[in-house]
Amino acid sequence: MNTNNTALVSNMKEDEARSELKRLSTEIDGHNKAYHQDDNPVISDAEYDSLRRRYLDLEKEFSHLATKDGPSSNVGYTSHAAFNKIQHTVPMLSLDNVFSVEGLNDFISSIKRFLKEFSNHSSIELEMVAEPKIDGLSISLRYETGLLVSAATRGDGEVGEDVTENIKSLKEVPLSLRGPVPKIIEIRGEVYMSKYDFLELNNNQKALGNKVFANPRNAAAGSLRQLDPKITATRQLKMFAYAWGEFKGVSWESQTEFYNYLKIWGFAVNPLMKKCNSPDTLISTYKEISRLRSELDYDIDGVVYKVNRLDWQKRLGFVSRAPRWAVAHKFPAEQVETIITEINIQVGRTGSLTPVAKLLPVNVGGVLVSNATLHNEGEIQRKDIRKGDAVLIQRAGDVIPQVVKVIIEKRPKKSETFRFPQVCPVCGSDAPRVENEAIRRCSGGASCNAQLVERLRHFVSRGAFDIEGFGTRNAEIFFEKNLILSLTDIFRLKNNRKGLEKLEGWGFKSTEKLLNSIESRRIITLDRFIFALGIRGVGRANARLIANHYLSIKALRSSMNDAAIIGSEAREDLSNIDGIGPNLARDLIVFFNDTINAQLLDDFETLITINPHKVMNSISSPISGKTIVFTGTLNTITRMEAKNSAEGLGAKVSGSVSSKTDLVIIGDNAGSKAKKAAELGIKMLSEAEWIQLVE
Repeated sequence: MNTNNTALVSNMKEDEARSELKRLSTEIDGHNKAYHQDDNPVISDAEYDSLRRRYLDLEKEFSHLATKDGPSSNVGYTSHAAFNKIQHTVPMLSLDNVFSVEGLNDFISSIKRFLKEFSNHSSIELEMVAEPKIDGLSISLRYETGLLVSAATRGDGEVGEDVTENIKSLKEVPLSLRGPVPKIIEIRGEVYMSKYDFLELNNNQKALGNKVFANPRNAAAGSLRQLDPKITATRQLKMFAYAWGEFKGVSWESQTEFYNYLKIWGFAVNPLMKKCNSPDTLISTYKEISRLRSELDYDIDGVVYKVNRLDWQKRLGFVSRAPRWAVAHKFPAEQVETIITEINIQVGRTGSLTPVAKLLPVNVGGVLVSNATLHNEGEIQRKDIRKGDAVLIQRAGDVIPQVVKVIIEKRPKKSETFRFPQVCPVCGSDAPRVENEAIRRCSGGASCNAQLVERLRHFVSRGAFDIEGFGTRNAEIFFEKNLILSLTDIFRLKNNRKGLEKLEGWGFKSTEKLLNSIESRRIITLDRFIFALGIRGVGRANARLIANHYLSIKALRSSMNDAAIIGSEAREDLSNIDGIGPNLARDLIVFFNDTINAQLLDDFETLITINPHKVMNSISSPISGKTIVFTGTLNTITRMEAKNSAEGLGAKVSGSVSSKTDLVIIGDNAGSKAKKAAELGIKMLSEAEWIQLVE
């Protein structure tokens, strides 16, 4: 972990941290779409990792502001509409990253804290494997009785694109497995293109006057995702296998034993993979692979470390989007020096005023950039950023890089401290800085055009109503032309068809396409609707969490109205939802009790259908669907492992006891929670009884 960055984060105020977390989440989501769906990333992996690292540092420091759909939760992006979809039987998750020896040591320490074997400074070795992280396209191959039956891309981690016919042209993908054949096995790995084949492909593309690919990863992704398998067959793709999904009729006890199976079955395993028995060995392997990086005929962007023992992998389990037992040690990002020529202010959908630096154009990672985000007023003050400053930047969001630091010794003699505006630059309303907060927010609300346009853009975005053909630019145009002045006007746009057709670049066909797209979105799931509303702090994962708890829009609105009363059962119920902190609970209550928002929701209920939420729980166990509270000191397993095992069996883990608690697990020195459980007549189990139950 970068200690300078950590210190800077620790000095932030809560409101500016909240603002930056939201901004970073939006930027990373855009990059996920560019990378996973469009095969056209606009930043390098190292620069993307820098952006995620900033988010995770903030999330760690301000854990109560974290949302369950942020970059620490989401994987990949929605599958492309042109391909058939395949539901992954086991989700394809991603990896968390470290960027230093310190970060690696923190990762190893977290594993030892989780597993009880290491709690007494045990001499047991934490054996791990290290292998290059291939910069390609993730794939999952399903074999039944030894025969290849399907192949799917990662997609959003839950649903991928069917590329079965395309994958059959890869020599590293056996159509039938050799050796002992399992009943079912899903082999996962990375499809890539060698540097030599990449150069050959681009030369051919140039000769034919076709698109030239920016890098081998783009070429591999674009080649595998061709609608015509014959084109894929000409692209010389390769694959390294390294993981599994669902499996039946076969077993192994370690990562290295699984790799031996891969070789027997006919898959290519990276030859640089090495088993390591200490952090020092991991680091020396990282350095050796880094040294070889330029000599390899394929692109890599780091080294992956995995716990070798399978039983420990199972116990460690997963947190959000990533396994606890594996991590990627990424190579460092590129940083470049340039000059700030101007500082402008942008207004977001919640009214936050965000400063953006205009830069002397500079090439960063092969892309010419001219803007840099300055995050907020507090960031400018801490770094003392001024017009005319020479700064060190790294690409950190969309095409907008991030200012790492000011090069003070190159500051112009007549430079002046930047004075942040106290009024909204769009509507002129006061933009007060609330006490103990570093961010300013426009007070114009519904009268501020900038906020309304940004809220409209969010509403039609892919994770929300996903209205094809709307677009971010169109949202601004429709608003300027008075075609859409509120969110519900979207579903009345058909009444103003003539006005739409008169717009520049629009006609009968484009209008018809948009209106049909809008009509197709009149039925929506509760979680997507909640996310689309743009409530402060509510992202896609939190929206699913809320929908999973309240199930219908009617129940949600009624509960939020009741929760406005301090001390009410509804307020306690909201606070007990694992993952909903006090600030998010407050924002939810404020939103649903606002008169204008209430009118908006009433209007929506006459225009669209909001389907009740269906709880998807494939886990069947004695505790499935139950709410569990752990209290006291556990001796056999750690508290983290207990929580993980409960959630893995379909239970909900809460931090406090209430009338809705089903089961309380009592450890040593249990206190007030055990007393309250007894008063409420809630069933209690000892740690030994709990272990027996879950086993």
